[in-house]
Amino acid sequence: MITFVADKNGKLVKLALKNSADLSYSALNKLLRNKDIKVNGKRVKEDVALNMGDRVEIFYTVPETEKYTVIYKDENITIVDKKSGYLSEAVFEDLKARGESYFIHRLDRNTAGIMVFANNKAAETELINGFKTRAFIKYYTAVVVGRPPEKEGVSEAYLLKDSATATVKISDKFSVGAVKIKTGYKVIENNGETSVLQVRLYTGKTHQIRAHLAHIGCPIAGDGKYGDNAFNKAHGIKELQLFSDSITFHFDKGAYLYYLDGKTFTRRKGE
Repeated sequence: MITFVADKNGKLVKLALKNSADLSYSALNKLLRNKDIKVNGKRVKEDVALNMGDRVEIFYTVPETEKYTVIYKDENITIVDKKSGYLSEAVFEDLKARGESYFIHRLDRNTAGIMVFANNKAAETELINGFKTRAFIKYYTAVVVGRPPEKEGVSEAYLLKDSATATVKISDKFSVGAVKIKTGYKVIENNGETSVLQVRLYTGKTHQIRAHLAHIGCPIAGDGKYGDNAFNKAHGIKELQLFSDSITFHFDKGAYLYYLDGKTFTRRKGE
């Protein structure tokens, strides 16, 4: 879905073309005929006149690219489903080539799923602050070898970066240079050899989920860095089975992005 707020009076199609670079004139008219456009919450089928401040929702799935799929876009933010195998920076460069865009956070190259980008400086400031203060709730899905000791829990430990090997080390005890991490998990399904976990990040450090789950005895399937390589080879699993599944925004009342407060966005779905 693409949304925007009219910044002046004008015809719907003309303003939509300005605010949705992925859509053509003919595509917009087809969406109108199919009643796939709403103005202030009501479906329209004609090129109606808009007043400044009118909110437009275009129910249209932006085509996939090699690297990602856009699942939500408005005048302030773009949310994508990044594909495994691509750097977050590569996604950003692609978006920046299509219009104004600001980098907010990263996913590991081999982690697929939700990423958020800002489309203007005001949105950038609020999104960065939201990630920094942990105001947003992020859930991941991981397929792991074995199963955790408890069906549900929150694990705390210490993470130390090893720049020489581009890895991190997890310990139950503090050491100089280490930072405290906190990872929540819930067993969704167990298939004998593997389990499907819903994972919540309370802190967000480099390789945290991968290394922390391996530390508690449940390495992620397909992880060649922290995982069980013998298991991966025996089962032919070559891709990391970790997915950034959803994000729920929380903004203070009166904030620039307050209209997104409480909204949840999930992989390959709208809000």
